[in-house]
Amino acid sequence: MSGPVSFRVEHRDGTARAGVLTTPHGEVSTPAFMPVGTRGTVRALDARDLAEAGVDMVLANTYHLMLRPGAEVVAHLGGLHGFMGWTGPILTDSGGYQVLSLEPRVDEDGVAFRSAYDGAAVRLTPEGAVAVQERLGPDVAMVLDVPVALPAPRAQVRRAMERTLRWAERARAVHTRPDQALFGIVQGGTDPELRAESAAATAALGFAGFGIGGLAVGESAEERHPALEAAVAALPPDRVRYLMGLGDTEGVLAAVGRGCDLFDCVWPTRLARHGKVLSRLGDYAVRRAELAEAEGPIDPECPCPTCRRYSLGYLRHLRVTGELLGHRLLSIHNLTYTLGVLAGARRAVASGEFAAYREGILAARRTRAARGRLP
Repeated sequence: MSGPVSFRVEHRDGTARAGVLTTPHGEVSTPAFMPVGTRGTVRALDARDLAEAGVDMVLANTYHLMLRPGAEVVAHLGGLHGFMGWTGPILTDSGGYQVLSLEPRVDEDGVAFRSAYDGAAVRLTPEGAVAVQERLGPDVAMVLDVPVALPAPRAQVRRAMERTLRWAERARAVHTRPDQALFGIVQGGTDPELRAESAAATAALGFAGFGIGGLAVGESAEERHPALEAAVAALPPDRVRYLMGLGDTEGVLAAVGRGCDLFDCVWPTRLARHGKVLSRLGDYAVRRAELAEAEGPIDPECPCPTCRRYSLGYLRHLRVTGELLGHRLLSIHNLTYTLGVLAGARRAVASGEFAAYREGILAARRTRAARGRLP
């Protein structure tokens, strides 16, 4: 792959792979997880928190940033890197997820929204999404796509998939920023035939990398896996594969095993805001009464600042009293945990032990769940 973004696969273990995504703002070791900074910030965390947690790349959202503060303001303040104070790689979603979550009016030309902030009419087209992202200045921009809430009739899924392909062609034709890569997006619901068709047609357009969208939207893992396998099989082996919107431990490891390289999700930080911790021995709510006098950390083996400094009893106190510091400390831990799972996956792929690594992670989490008590 040539251009501002390149990808090389360094190790394979079956269909799982470990590689390096190179961007104008640094390298990303894959498989990798991107925390979601929708409005130019990962909630409750600053750039130093992200770097110390081990983040290589972050995601921001085109729709929200074009409304507040506006792409021109972001460009004036140094693009997203200067605006956020983040010097590493950035990827921007195109606003396609809002096609799913906000239920706007979609026609062949584009999407008509009502602003989530003041109700004003907002129009976003494939060309417009590219123009906004060129002003925002991420390393990777995404085409505007049409995801579908699942389950859905096959005819509806096909229409959305075909429209996404037409929009991808339009986006490709107008993208000109030389220091930025544009990724296409594969659609097709949980239908393996449609996924394969979409992936092959999107690959033929020659994008620098590929998102796999429209999954992790309510389907079961059993429904997701055949569709994912069909998409991956039809994508070029030398391009990065980004499974959009997936972040839970079980789902991410299953996708790594099927050849995916890049992930994003609000899962770790959203759970933190609700007082739930992720850990190698299972996930649980920190406000549980039996933690009131717990002296130990979330996980004595976790390297994050939260686990090195604070007790579970203190973290429970922050959650019960609604202190904002609790959001920050739990977010730091949950991100460190998630990033650590993928760092372990990279090492396991390199050593040819990914299957054993994955089963070890899942077995430990199942054991705690079966016990029904805290580690």
